[in-house]
Amino acid sequence: MTRPVEKTVLQAVSVAGFLLCVAVAVWGWHTGVLTSQERLASLVSNLGLAGMLLFVAFQAVQVVIPVLPGGLGCLVGVILFGPVWGFIYNYVGICLGSLMAFAVARNCGKPLLFLLFSEKTIQKYGRWAEEGNRFSRLFALAIFLPVAPDDFLCYLAGTTDMTWRRYTAIILLGKPFAIALYSLGLTVAWQHIVPMFG
Repeated sequence: MTRPVEKTVLQAVSVAGFLLCVAVAVWGWHTGVLTSQERLASLVSNLGLAGMLLFVAFQAVQVVIPVLPGGLGCLVGVILFGPVWGFIYNYVGICLGSLMAFAVARNCGKPLLFLLFSEKTIQKYGRWAEEGNRFSRLFALAIFLPVAPDDFLCYLAGTTDMTWRRYTAIILLGKPFAIALYSLGLTVAWQHIVPMFG
């Protein structure tokens, strides 16, 4: 497959994933699942273990194939499973996805970046990889504080000489704060938005 064809296929997958998420959101709103805490709790309890596994898998995949902003998934986790378990499932899924993205980039190299991400993002953050040892510090700071596109940086890290041990340590130690911050901020925003449509 040539690069333009691969990029078109990946864009189609992203658009399809986005449309599927929109359809699920519309269904959830129409059935009251997204506006009623009782119906949402009932849906989650009926899914049981399968619901948890599907959510963790979704969070992992959305890092590897960026379709939606990661913060949105964090909000969904907290809404579906509550603040504690939502945080845990978000953390597990995002960390797994981050490790997978690093592995994919390590095997495929820099050409993959141009298939998955915009030229603007690559130009803005791609230079970090040229910073040598400083890249690890920049990467750790960006993972700890949600100030840059984590998905891209995970792929970018895979194209550098960063070791698996250092990368894994940064992800496992840096992600909790960013996930908690996303979860808390978006949950507060959600609690203010939903009553407006109730």
